[in-house]
Amino acid sequence: MSAKSVEQLNGTEVLIPLSKLKKSPRNARKTPHSDAAIEALAASIAAKGMLQNLVVEPEVDGEGAATGVFYVTVGEGRRLAQLLRVKRKEIKKNEPIRCIVDTANDPHEISLDENVTREKMHPADEFEAFRKLADERGLGAEEIAARFGVTAHVVRQRLRLGAVSPKLVQLYRDGDLTLEQLMAFAITDDHARQEAIYERLPFDPDAATIRRLLTETHVPATDRRARFVGLEAYTEAGGTVLRDLFTEDRDGYLEDVSLLDLLVTARLGREADSLRAAEGWRWTEAHLDFPHAHGMRRLYPHPVELSAQDQAALQAVQGEFDRLTEQHQTAEELPDEVDARFGELEAEIEGLEAKRQAYDPADVARGGAFVVLNHDGTVRVERGFIRPEDEKPAETGPDSDADARDEEDRDGEEGALDGEDDEATSDEEDDDERLSDALVRDLTAHRTLGLRLNLSEQPDVAIVAVTHALAAQIFYLGAAAHVVGIQPVKTDLAAHADGIEDTPAGKAWSDRHANWARQMPKDVGALWEFVAELDYDSRMALFAHCVSLTVNAVKLPFDRRPRALAAARRLAEAVALDMTSYWRPTVRSYLGRVTKAGILEAVREGLGEEAAVRLTDMKKADMAQAAEQLLAATGWLPSLLRMAALHAQTDLQSETQGGEPHAVAAE
Repeated sequence: MSAKSVEQLNGTEVLIPLSKLKKSPRNARKTPHSDAAIEALAASIAAKGMLQNLVVEPEVDGEGAATGVFYVTVGEGRRLAQLLRVKRKEIKKNEPIRCIVDTANDPHEISLDENVTREKMHPADEFEAFRKLADERGLGAEEIAARFGVTAHVVRQRLRLGAVSPKLVQLYRDGDLTLEQLMAFAITDDHARQEAIYERLPFDPDAATIRRLLTETHVPATDRRARFVGLEAYTEAGGTVLRDLFTEDRDGYLEDVSLLDLLVTARLGREADSLRAAEGWRWTEAHLDFPHAHGMRRLYPHPVELSAQDQAALQAVQGEFDRLTEQHQTAEELPDEVDARFGELEAEIEGLEAKRQAYDPADVARGGAFVVLNHDGTVRVERGFIRPEDEKPAETGPDSDADARDEEDRDGEEGALDGEDDEATSDEEDDDERLSDALVRDLTAHRTLGLRLNLSEQPDVAIVAVTHALAAQIFYLGAAAHVVGIQPVKTDLAAHADGIEDTPAGKAWSDRHANWARQMPKDVGALWEFVAELDYDSRMALFAHCVSLTVNAVKLPFDRRPRALAAARRLAEAVALDMTSYWRPTVRSYLGRVTKAGILEAVREGLGEEAAVRLTDMKKADMAQAAEQLLAATGWLPSLLRMAALHAQTDLQSETQGGEPHAVAAE
């Protein structure tokens, strides 16, 4: 083809085989099209055909003769989309493509003009257009996605934005709302609620504030109640779930809180009924949270011998566990079936070992258990509680939950002990009947003075007496069996830190306390002998346990105990307290309860400035999750849990409270 015939093609529409089209070297776009853009164009062309012709110019050789190939001046993206369709075998490589030949204009200029001289559709127009396709043509998200080369999730997001109140969409068009704020409003399709929340908003609120206000009456799917019941059971019962398509909402928000609470109560009740039927307790009670103010005495199981059958079963299971361990001790990774078998064996061993502890059948017949919901959505059972009306007359027994009574309350309980102590007290009272009250007081005062003098010279016996006094009040209800005037004051930490009893440290403490309670004699009258006959290390361990129960280093608002907090710091130093063994920063324990600045400060201290910078642009929820993962292995602690920080804080408080403590004269 001559140069003249090429010129004659200018402005004509021709069909050119796709294989004869190639990219123009004079195309103004140097940055390649993204894969997503090509995917979208291919989907659009497959659904609707080529809506726009390509603009091309003929390729000529060195002598000015046409080669039969054409450069694509405008429409390179569409050419690439068609090539993608060839690769997918949707069309042939010689598919005829409608083109306009342009030999008059400068190819570089018209390529630039195509990419610059146009205004992109406002996003709100796009949202409403997608919504119109769904409403008027009945197209679903998947079909719309296929026609426009985007994911179905993107389509659902645009449909949700198109369903926001027209009033708020107009505010977005006018620049009075940002896209992020509009996305926050899209969490619900209730236009009246959206508009009502908008009227309540502070000036220029962030998206998190809008989202929180719109869901303040809902329950997140991560809530322990939702995890306990399960989303499937909740929705089957008629509950609805609100989902946020624009954030990681962790399965959304449950809208019907009353229904959820009803389902939780019903299931907990069934768990309690099943426990009572299976174990024979007189009563079981279901509670959302453990009722710390129950006022009941608690019994613990005592060691029992395994039956011959259970002992044989335990030996067999333990033998298989040991053989498997030996066979795979050098393996870097266990096969799935072996790993599963290890889990089964561990469960069997745990179940058989549990049979080494049992409650007295008589205690089960008159006692009960609480079935409560853990903070992780699992069921927790607390057994062995005796209601006051079910107590045996004049009985005292191990009790970990009864608070020590004050001195006045104990005055009338001297005859409450059983066994030998009752007889000894009775004999002494017979002797006392011959003496006046004044003389009895006189003589016993002298005896008390003698006890003090001798005890002050025998620290080993003093430890027995103090341990006996503490254990009698901590493990027994209303025993009044101690002669040393030391009263343990216990602080319920669950009242200050939600879920603390469910932490590994909380469970370790509970297990340790239960272990001591199981060893206590049933009759408090035998407690002195029990303490005195312990070996030295065991006696000191019991003493330390009882003392530790009275420690209170909780700082409350407007706290006026600066010297006590200073002593807490010194105690922490003395026992070499390392809180990294008991606490770690999680979304629930810390990161979700401080500001974004607080999260970034923690990451900066734990990992450095570079790590903090990477999180700067995240939303708070995402930032907190990311920070939890980053800080997990760093051992980072907030200042209140660090030794040096606590030292400085308590010293400063001591100075502001008047300096050194005053000396107190001995009585």
